[in-house]
Amino acid sequence: MDGTEVVVASSPVDAGISCWDLQSGAEHLRHRSCASPPHGLVCVADRFFASSQLRDSSSSSSSGSIFYWSWSKVFVSSLFLPSKPTPKPQVEVKSFPAEPIKPLAANREGTYIAGGGLSGDIYFWEVASGRLLKKWHAHYRAVTCLVFSDDESLLISGAEDGCVRVWSLFMIFDDLRREEAGHLYEHSFSEHTLRVTDIVTGYGGGNAIIVSASEDRTCKVWSLSTGRLLRNVVFPSIIDAIALDPGEHVFYAGSRDGKIYIAALNAVGSSSNSYGMHIIGSLSDHSQARVCIGFNCALGSFPSSSNYSSKAVTCLAFATDGILLVSGSEDGMVRVWDTKTRNIFRIFKHAKGPVSNILVVRRPNDSNPRNSQTSSKKHGSFLSPPLDKYLNSSDENEDAKVFIGCQTTFSKSVDASYRSCHIIIDQIKELQFCDQKPLYKLVVVSFLQQQGSSAATEMEMERLKIDSQKSVQMVQQWKKMYENLHQFCVNELLDADHAGVSN
Repeated sequence: MDGTEVVVASSPVDAGISCWDLQSGAEHLRHRSCASPPHGLVCVADRFFASSQLRDSSSSSSSGSIFYWSWSKVFVSSLFLPSKPTPKPQVEVKSFPAEPIKPLAANREGTYIAGGGLSGDIYFWEVASGRLLKKWHAHYRAVTCLVFSDDESLLISGAEDGCVRVWSLFMIFDDLRREEAGHLYEHSFSEHTLRVTDIVTGYGGGNAIIVSASEDRTCKVWSLSTGRLLRNVVFPSIIDAIALDPGEHVFYAGSRDGKIYIAALNAVGSSSNSYGMHIIGSLSDHSQARVCIGFNCALGSFPSSSNYSSKAVTCLAFATDGILLVSGSEDGMVRVWDTKTRNIFRIFKHAKGPVSNILVVRRPNDSNPRNSQTSSKKHGSFLSPPLDKYLNSSDENEDAKVFIGCQTTFSKSVDASYRSCHIIIDQIKELQFCDQKPLYKLVVVSFLQQQGSSAATEMEMERLKIDSQKSVQMVQQWKKMYENLHQFCVNELLDADHAGVSN
């Protein structure tokens, strides 16, 4: 994987997807035929883009569909032939779900995609097979945003009904626990009075914080471990986009008045400033920056803030350095901010229309995505097959069950933990034709253990149980220490807030 970061922008009008180099400003490529709603664009394992499509009365064929584009096969030509026109790859895979999908979310390994429907249902697909694994009714009105926790064990959703809900994927895929529970969700936060516009999560898995924004002009900070509201921040204008500082000291809130406000997460609030409680400032709209259109960049200056203001900020995303913040707005401009100086570092011009989504991703290393072992040869593409429209009736049999492995925060090399059984069987068959016999034996033994069919595997299981018990004891010790520390920090934060209000 190359270290070059790329800014990706899309629009709710049919303006396609634009990609720029974050540092040089060069435009790499532009994908055609994309009209994505807010939170409707994701990068799947750095192999391809997936985007939900807004309904278009003039083109019912793409109404509510999900498109795939592969960017890697045209990246090399766009880098080494800058004099040529910007490449414009076509849609390679089209999926047509049972209803229009708006928000999308994908895990880091690109194993699965979640989508939120207009009916309030959430759909959960396996990317490799396109199989619809689960579908459940999550909200009373349309789902507006979806995000995974950093350990990918939780899915957090927001909706037009103003509700934020936290879903445990272990619960979703565990039939017994699902039947015993009175409801599917872990937490249901209903303090917002209007539509939820954005949700971001911090680090810590089930002990993380989440921040939600709403059209009621508030952002609320929640604790996933306790389900408590930690902080409520009221803004001068509606907030449509939020980004959490990597250190989790502040969060940035893009508003419809064109400002990006900075709100404190752990400082004592003060109402003495002009913005309000907990809001410690905003990013400046005036500075010198490089304005980039295609491969042409020029240094330009902006008028003072008294004469200039951008249109509504619609989306935010941090670069991996945690310093550069990228914003999209209704004026079609993509601004890169230096959060240390609070000035604009660079500006990109989208093709046309407002910007609805911003991603900051790393450019693929080559044009041949060999990572896609389960590519769809039938569709003549390195991409996965289309997503299923409905749950398959055969999903009731053994071959369609999903195995859920344990996630760990100690190593990032752990493979994705949600895979249907037929995918595992296919992988075992592929290994039979390889020379990697030790690896093949390991996978077969693991699979037989799940079936519990031989005495040899039972002996191996006993050994693994002992190792597992030791590991669980160690994890419990670390978990207890972390929970104590987390509870201490939460209490300190609440005490500080109460002290600030009383003063």
